[in-house]
Amino acid sequence: MTIVNLLDDLDARILLALDENPDATVLHLAQTLGVARNTVHARLRRMSDSGALGSFSKRVAPSALGYPLVAFVWIAISQASDSAAMASLAEIPEIVEMHATTGDADLLAKVVARDPQHLHSLTSRMLRIDGVMRTNTALSLVEAMPHRVRGLLEGVAGA
Repeated sequence: MTIVNLLDDLDARILLALDENPDATVLHLAQTLGVARNTVHARLRRMSDSGALGSFSKRVAPSALGYPLVAFVWIAISQASDSAAMASLAEIPEIVEMHATTGDADLLAKVVARDPQHLHSLTSRMLRIDGVMRTNTALSLVEAMPHRVRGLLEGVAGA
């Protein structure tokens, strides 16, 4: 299987420059990188349209919104109603990320909550969804390493 990079070295350099200065204008990026302003603008639009760039809200810390507790919930769902159950789970705003997985459970959800009682009410809400058979919850004690892609960008930029 051949893997095609969606981002090339210039895209990676643009993103690294934005990582260093998130408030940089397109003009500033163009001057810093030595490329035309229209090139930077077109690259950013393409990356945004293709889904290579996530939404700005991904940068917001849930703790700043009053959700300091992070938990991971493994969810077993009935195969007969998996898409309906996933759609219902996606309506819970405190589920900030969800992945279909292999193993004992079908889904792994990253959940944020105000406190343990709030987390309990969230898992109870999940269990009331048709098709959700059981959950298993693990609390995050501390974020040992935050989400990161800078090293990957540096690899692409240097390639």
